[in-house]
Amino acid sequence: MADSSASSGANCFEKLKNYVKTQKGTILAAEIFISFIIIICYGASHTGGYSSVAICEMIFSMVFFGIFMMELDKQILVVNWVWSDLFRAGIGAVLYLIVSLINVIGGAGDGARIAGGVFGLIAGLLFAYDTYTIYLQIKGTRQHTAASTDDRV
Repeated sequence: MADSSASSGANCFEKLKNYVKTQKGTILAAEIFISFIIIICYGASHTGGYSSVAICEMIFSMVFFGIFMMELDKQILVVNWVWSDLFRAGIGAVLYLIVSLINVIGGAGDGARIAGGVFGLIAGLLFAYDTYTIYLQIKGTRQHTAASTDDRV
């Protein structure tokens, strides 16, 4: 019994190592990492209320990382995971850019808040890049079938 749990743990670790090497895995890992840095920056600032966007986006990125790493998106077919990921990344990009601009512009005298805002701008660009790659994936998998213009029956 111990052998099966050890092998499943090693198998999970191998899946993690292999998934992080993919483009999507690298992007999601970077999103999780930069969201964590933003949480630390906003936690150290005088106004910590802006950390909620970073917390939510980090949790969403971790959930999608786990689902895609374990290939649960191929087993759970009720949800369209590609479109869900597109909305997650798009909304994350917009929220990060809005909150970060507010913090960079209004954070005079609070270095941690400005640092969180700068990292938030980088995160907004990273989430926007993720949105773009997902859009290209959707566009590439879509099959365009030409409508028949033949009038014969």
